Amino acid sequence: MLDQVKMGRFICEQRKRKHYTQQQLADELGVTFQAVSKWENGTVYPSIEVLPELSRIFEITTDDLLKANIREKEQLSYGKAGVDLSFSDSLKKEMAGLLSSGDPRVLNGVGPFASLYDIRFPEIHQPTLVLKSEEPGSKQKLAMEYGYTESICHDMINHLVNDIIVMGARPLAVLDTIVCGKAEKDTIHAFIKGISDACAENECSLVGGETSIQPQVVHEGTYILSATIAGIVDRSDVIDGSRIQENDVVLAIASNGVHTNGYSLIRLLMDRYPEIKLQKMDGMTFIEQIMKPHRPYYGCLKGLFGRKLIHGLAHITGGGIPGNLCRILPEGLSARIDLSKIPVLPIFRFIQETGNISDAEMLATFNLGVGMCVVAAPGDARIIQEHIGRMYPCYPIGTVERGKEKVVICQN
Repeated sequence: MLDQVKMGRFICEQRKRKHYTQQQLADELGVTFQAVSKWENGTVYPSIEVLPELSRIFEITTDDLLKANIREKEQLSYGKAGVDLSFSDSLKKEMAGLLSSGDPRVLNGVGPFASLYDIRFPEIHQPTLVLKSEEPGSKQKLAMEYGYTESICHDMINHLVNDIIVMGARPLAVLDTIVCGKAEKDTIHAFIKGISDACAENECSLVGGETSIQPQVVHEGTYILSATIAGIVDRSDVIDGSRIQENDVVLAIASNGVHTNGYSLIRLLMDRYPEIKLQKMDGMTFIEQIMKPHRPYYGCLKGLFGRKLIHGLAHITGGGIPGNLCRILPEGLSARIDLSKIPVLPIFRFIQETGNISDAEMLATFNLGVGMCVVAAPGDARIIQEHIGRMYPCYPIGTVERGKEKVVICQN
């Protein structure tokens, strides 16, 4: 049964929504404004002849008009948009324990709008911040597919740390960002634990960050990771390659595999030859080989910082040795690298043979077994080699000479 009063209120609401006066609505319908007033007062119903035109003006169906908006306007909420605030709060409580590093320089925890970090360093005369952001790239897609959730966090943090220690920096603090379409507690917990553990292994602290749930932007099941690191170095101890000279020796610190670069090519290879995923080399499957975490080098290098022994450091990432060593060489100097001195890891030989990839492409894409290059004077190279060798293989692969081409690859 129709409710005259309810319909009257509804007509009044719709008229105001359309910004009509009673007279304007009456003129539009060809009736008197008294008729409109009686409808809104619930005294009479609009005639059946007027209903279609009234519905058109209000941009609703005649059925909705007769039922006086029986389809109640849906009450929207953040939860209906895909963001559960109570769930987010419970996540923050769990994170608090994982972010507790015991570092006295970290002055607050989870909850404040930003993180506080004490940067007093009495032993450093000219403290210089070294900052870097990083994300794990397309290796992350494989990590999520094959269950390497925590492992990919070690990749990201180890890569970050390696990028700042090439300047002689000591890693201090990390801020992470996790963007997702839907937050799954186990996955978020694994990410935070992985990042926190990787920070501890690199002697720095995860001090905070951001977990952003964006259901309208990111597909459910998709996670986007990134992180930013801050390190510190005395300005007089910055390693920037400016001290590199002719006749300096180039040392290689061994990688443990693919690290975090070249994965778009690897994924293409897996798409073309899916059978390789479970093929074994050195007692491990192809998937296990390519998912080894990026090796961190702070532990093997920190004892050399501040001693003026190292002239230059290059982290070998995307672009390989040619694309990274060139970034630290002064103008007029060239690094001659003897490829025959590099024990190319079996994983790289397998990738090259399976994909029929040229030597030039391999050099420009992968590290081939060299995770870091160290440049030093001939008299200091032996000291550096022995020091690093306590943790990782370290060996000479080239020398610095005069030349216009920054990096020359040869095979003697």
